[in-house]
Amino acid sequence: MTPVLVLPGLFGSEDAHWQTAWLRDHLESRLVHQDDWDHPHLRIWRARLEAVLEEVGEAYIVAHSLGCLLAASLAGRPAAARVRGALLVAPCDLPATEKLHPRQIAFGTMPTAELTFPSIVVGSLNDRYMSLDRLTLFARLWGSELRNAGLAGHINVASGYGRWPGGYRVFEALKARTRHLEKIPQKKRSLGREISSAW
Repeated sequence: MTPVLVLPGLFGSEDAHWQTAWLRDHLESRLVHQDDWDHPHLRIWRARLEAVLEEVGEAYIVAHSLGCLLAASLAGRPAAARVRGALLVAPCDLPATEKLHPRQIAFGTMPTAELTFPSIVVGSLNDRYMSLDRLTLFARLWGSELRNAGLAGHINVASGYGRWPGGYRVFEALKARTRHLEKIPQKKRSLGREISSAW
């Protein structure tokens, strides 16, 4: 069974977070642990992710918030070839996030390169960490399919998201698309498109 690497964002994912429930519900899942969740540094976080990818060989990624930018930062790097697909939930926009959490994040600028692995971005209409316009822009730049969860905030505990079965269904759709694309060598992934509802 292909491993699933869970990538939390700033401060990690608390016990009530859907990512923590994901780790309990999916035995093939593994948390990519960072030594400092409170002061994320892109170079350090990415080195840890790349080391885990090298260890497991290949994996899916399930990321939230800043973890989405970590996954997107793999574009153009050798480790990207080890990613079968990525579910990117409520990616944060660095300018907005740095205003909310000043002097805590060292992640440079927003990643803009197209991803070479299939990806689905799930976002919302009222996320203070990423406006809908910016969400649409970055999903397009990354070549991701965009699913709109409606008025879902940052899709975290504060927004009412504990265990999240809807996310499991989106992940199954990602895996199905990945299997389909692997049968078409000349087409590594489908173009991103916006869908009105995430489930």
